[in-house]
Amino acid sequence: MSLLEFFHWLEYLPLLVTMRSSPWLFPAIATVHLLGLAIIGGAVLVVDLRLLGLGLIGQSAARLTRDTEPLLLVGIASMLLTGPWLFMCFATKYYYLTAFWLKLASLGAVLLFTFTIRRRVVRNPTIAGAVPKLVAVASLSLWFSVALGGRLIGFP
Repeated sequence: MSLLEFFHWLEYLPLLVTMRSSPWLFPAIATVHLLGLAIIGGAVLVVDLRLLGLGLIGQSAARLTRDTEPLLLVGIASMLLTGPWLFMCFATKYYYLTAFWLKLASLGAVLLFTFTIRRRVVRNPTIAGAVPKLVAVASLSLWFSVALGGRLIGFP
């Protein structure tokens, strides 16, 4: 079975046909997905703006990360739980969309980056100079790519 055939099979599972035809189910799941993005955006912005020296400079980046990480995890969890349902409803369409593949690649990259490099930099106060700023710019760029990819999915 090819990937396209698998996507087509997913899209026409009875539960997903029902979900697509429901006037409220798909929009409700999409709303939770977007709320997750908003929560992630807030948690990421607070820390990355601090790394850039543009906000909350009275608190350490490590402290802000500790305080916002539970929100970041809730946002990521809500997006990872709702995203597959949104994808499966239109899987065959997404197969052909560059924006979908951009979003997936960016999501994988940003999750890896956030929980490795970014985490190490914010937890180590001895790292100074341009490194925290570069990490913040990379983080914001990757998260923006995820959001942009998701938004462009609506404009094939």
